[in-house]
Amino acid sequence: MACPMCRKEFTIPDDGLAGIQKNFFMEKLVHVRKLSASQEAQHIACDVCSSDEASAGETAKPASKYCVQCQQNYCEQCSLHHRKMKNSSSHTQVDIGKESESVEQISKISPAVCEQHPSKEIEVYCQECRVAICMMCFIKSHKTHDCSDIKEVSDNLRRLVVTDTDKVTNCLTKTEELLPRIEKEKNDVIKHLADVEDEINTEADKMIAAIQRDRVKLASEVGSIREKRVKQLDTVKEEVEQHMTALESFRRYSETLLSSGTACDVTRSANSLHDRADELMKFDVVGHVDSSLPPVNVTFTPSTLMDRDDRNLVGTVTEEGRLKQMIETRTRITNKTGLF
Repeated sequence: MACPMCRKEFTIPDDGLAGIQKNFFMEKLVHVRKLSASQEAQHIACDVCSSDEASAGETAKPASKYCVQCQQNYCEQCSLHHRKMKNSSSHTQVDIGKESESVEQISKISPAVCEQHPSKEIEVYCQECRVAICMMCFIKSHKTHDCSDIKEVSDNLRRLVVTDTDKVTNCLTKTEELLPRIEKEKNDVIKHLADVEDEINTEADKMIAAIQRDRVKLASEVGSIREKRVKQLDTVKEEVEQHMTALESFRRYSETLLSSGTACDVTRSANSLHDRADELMKFDVVGHVDSSLPPVNVTFTPSTLMDRDDRNLVGTVTEEGRLKQMIETRTRITNKTGLF
């Protein structure tokens, strides 16, 4: 299936969607946005006292505050107690269910915890493994590797994301400019072939009923050419739109990462974004359109009564270009017609 963010196709793991690698940055944004959604916020219970209330058979208290550092939900009473504690007095608490708090600001100050060690904050970036880790991971698995402070690495990778985003944005602009060109060529082809069809019908109408079959066949051939060319244009247009969608998705995600992501978020996503940007840039969309739509010129040459010997009675449709084809309609004249 295609990724909903970047449109790149991937294989679903054997254990289903649950086995897909997590996007911690987007997962955090979704969680923070739920805190500001009034309907969803009504069902959030206090993480501290809800278990005690449930065991006593009472209704769990609804949470009204969220601690960014502890990443826990508190009711009013637990929130007050949390602020009075010495080790948590400086923590940032935001109102749940209110739009006044900045989702992006909360996302930036929210600490990133290690997936392997949930109690540890991510502080180090392993250059060899290209992964953000906590100190426990460093001690256990990356002690001999080239590791750096995650904030220092983030600055370099952030510049890489900015460069990739600029490249993709320029490519997106060029891709957008192709759509009007394709649409115009489609309209021109339809109009031109309609004019050719009118010429055929006008010339055929000048002749007698005995050559009606030739006129019908020529019109049918022109219709086939039109259908083939329009189908080519529609196919290429769809391919360009799909590529433009992938470019746009990359740009939106990169801009969100740059504006709302922490150093950890950037380090986790920048390299994969860079690889995706390279993949998108390898597709020469302009060259693909030019190669997929070779120039074609269709002309109609009417026949004259003087050319009646073994020639087309109505005329000839010629398709010139890379796909050159002569479409001819022949009708034998018998002595029984008495036309000439």
